[in-house]
Amino acid sequence: MPESRGRLLSGGRGEELEPRHPARGHARAPGGVRMRPTGKQSPPALRGRPGGPGLLLLFCLRLGACCPQSCQCPEHAGAVAVHCSARGLQEIPGDIPANAVLLKLDANRIARVPNGAFQHLSQLRELDLSQNAIETMGPAAFSGLAGGLRLLDLSHNRIRRVPKDALGKLSAKIRLAHNPLHCECALQEALWELKLDPDSVHELACHTSEQEAFAGKPLIQALDAGVSFCSAHHKTTDVAMLVTMFGWFAMVVAYVVYYVRQNQEDARRHLEYLKSLPSTPVSRDPLSPAP
Repeated sequence: MPESRGRLLSGGRGEELEPRHPARGHARAPGGVRMRPTGKQSPPALRGRPGGPGLLLLFCLRLGACCPQSCQCPEHAGAVAVHCSARGLQEIPGDIPANAVLLKLDANRIARVPNGAFQHLSQLRELDLSQNAIETMGPAAFSGLAGGLRLLDLSHNRIRRVPKDALGKLSAKIRLAHNPLHCECALQEALWELKLDPDSVHELACHTSEQEAFAGKPLIQALDAGVSFCSAHHKTTDVAMLVTMFGWFAMVVAYVVYYVRQNQEDARRHLEYLKSLPSTPVSRDPLSPAP
């Protein structure tokens, strides 16, 4: 058979054969069979071309067939588990497979969760963001996950304030333990709307607090004691409202007093002017009879 650059089937396995003299840079197995990697890899046709990263991302998001660099993506029955733990990541990868059901991004250096970071992962059931450096989360950081997510782990981060807009729409169990929480009214209102994981709720603590007596103490202890961080907030708001109302009332009274005094002054001046006018004698009627 003449040598050619066509495809040959060897043993019915569909392995692609190369000519006797392969191009430099390709690994070859004995017998001239090209070695194929067992893991998922970026499509060769998209590598090394202009716009390759963008086309690659679109290809991955559409087919759900790519795996972030340095991560592992084992697949079982069409579902993918993405393991990116302790990879030194500083941001959330953008090429996560769309059919991922488990995403582990723990033990990295992620500092923020931007809006729409997981919006294409509608099948995701568990998201682990623990042991990072997360301080802020966009209001739409977890959009697209409200229906299917079952567990969100945000423990061991740097979260001081819980964004109700970002987490309030989730039905998943949320872990917030070991974060430097600032206990205030906004935190208490946010926690009322969240479904906290019962196994870790006792590990929530007030790193700082509007009420200094609870700084460094477990949050559940303060709430069980009937403490309301919103009561002080409401009292402050009431005092501010009273001060504002008193200020407006004082302004109205001052205006009324000024208006009355100004009118009195104008009336007095007008009266003095009338008094200063010369008086004219009354003329007699010439037809009237003389006395």
